[in-house]
Amino acid sequence: MQSDRNRVAIIGAGLSGLLACKHLVERGLDPVVFESYGQIGGIWKRGVVDSTKLQTPKNFYQFSDFPWPENVVDTFPDHRQVAEYLDSYAEEFGLLPKIRFNRKVTEMDFVGKEHEAATWSEWGGSGEAFASDGKWNLTVEDSLDPSAPSEVYQVDFVIVCVGMFSGLPNIPDFPINEGPEVFRGKVIHSMDYAMMGPENAAEFVKGKRVTVVGFHKSAIDIAVEVAKCNGNKHPCTLLYRKAPWMLPEYVVKFAFGNLTRFKECLIHKPDESLLLWLLATILSPLMWLFAMLIEIYVRWKYPIKKYGALPEHSLGKQFRSCITPTMPANFYNAVQEGSLILKKSSSFSFCRNGLIMDGEMARVYPTDVVIFATGFKGDEKLRNIFTSTFFQKCIVGSSAPLYREIIHPRIPQVAILGYLESFSVLHTTEMRSKWLVHFLTGGFKLPSIREMEGNMAEWERCARRNSKESCKQYRLSAQLQIYCNDLLCRDMKCNPRRKSWFLPELFSTYGPADYGDLKLACSRKDSLDLQ
Repeated sequence: MQSDRNRVAIIGAGLSGLLACKHLVERGLDPVVFESYGQIGGIWKRGVVDSTKLQTPKNFYQFSDFPWPENVVDTFPDHRQVAEYLDSYAEEFGLLPKIRFNRKVTEMDFVGKEHEAATWSEWGGSGEAFASDGKWNLTVEDSLDPSAPSEVYQVDFVIVCVGMFSGLPNIPDFPINEGPEVFRGKVIHSMDYAMMGPENAAEFVKGKRVTVVGFHKSAIDIAVEVAKCNGNKHPCTLLYRKAPWMLPEYVVKFAFGNLTRFKECLIHKPDESLLLWLLATILSPLMWLFAMLIEIYVRWKYPIKKYGALPEHSLGKQFRSCITPTMPANFYNAVQEGSLILKKSSSFSFCRNGLIMDGEMARVYPTDVVIFATGFKGDEKLRNIFTSTFFQKCIVGSSAPLYREIIHPRIPQVAILGYLESFSVLHTTEMRSKWLVHFLTGGFKLPSIREMEGNMAEWERCARRNSKESCKQYRLSAQLQIYCNDLLCRDMKCNPRRKSWFLPELFSTYGPADYGDLKLACSRKDSLDLQ
């Protein structure tokens, strides 16, 4: 067993892990990063298909203190450019020596008074980052040599950065004799397809009848790739239950340009003042009008109704769920030429030679390959890393499971980064990593457990009021990105107002560049405490 005083461990060297490591090193800490693969970058290196591009304009998907290189001119860079950008970031700030590659953390075991966690009034018993009697034992295995003995590292604080979109694939369950076991073709998950690499993936689907299950970003990208590879001689089928609204890149760029404080005035917020409540109540129809105008344009521009891809829900509802895929430029070209077939079905099952849709036993849709692009079990992956059943139960059950989307009030000396939905994941994760490192270095103390749980409950109540439906599908914090950053800034005793004067503050777009000097603002003696 290896141990170091006040040692911080980071699990994962994807986007969140790199951010956490950079800010820890910057503040004088010496973290160790355990990465189960042999490279940094997470899904950008091993979890995307060849045609994948950013769905976020690059000026919103960038580090606040490390802009994109000048030779990247596309508004939506491809996955290779994103991977190179992350590599450059790690090299610029000297992060690679901190990372132990091919080391997978399989268990986290708390060494302390776990049985008292349910009765604590302060987080970890003290409300501070490090506790004298609270540590974590991490069981670490060699990913390249499963027969090698595992190692146990004892650390004082753990930052979990395992992500939501990798690891455990989500594949639907089927009744006996109706699932993949009766199918003589190949059944894989989109994760398996992406990890093949471009050449092997193209060879795998070439000349085959392929069905892609799903209608979100990975499903769309894979379907277009297969259609391009096989043409209309062996068309790819995109099988889905509900079609989402897809927006072309220029509309996405326009929508991001409207991320302003004024836009957030249209949304009810937790603990809002009477003035903010009145503004949101009076102005909220503008949000509906904005989404409706985009809906009308998309319906006019693209043949979504003709090919059965008209969504049953409004675009406004989809915006609230933070799941709006960007349409590949050639998507409907492939549909119109017959190399991509859109097939809507509420259910399906397998048979020996293909698929049966909606229980139509008399008709078989011949298929050679089925690719499930049905997401991942993010909750289960995160839950399984804890050995304690008490901590496992803490992970699930709420639409707002973490205080400031970072800290669980009942899990001591642990922070979770990147476990969120956002229109700009890099930016939101960077802000939270700054907040976390400020906390770890004694910049502030956490509120009581009762206060944190009350805050989380208020966010959930607000989500329910706004969504008028299951709030588990409503990402309130994604709709209130500036408001959330304000809360983080106030915790860090920084001025949340980042613009020069009133009008830009209200109507100008807010993005990563506005927070590039946040560290300087925090160091000023006259920093504003706006709590």
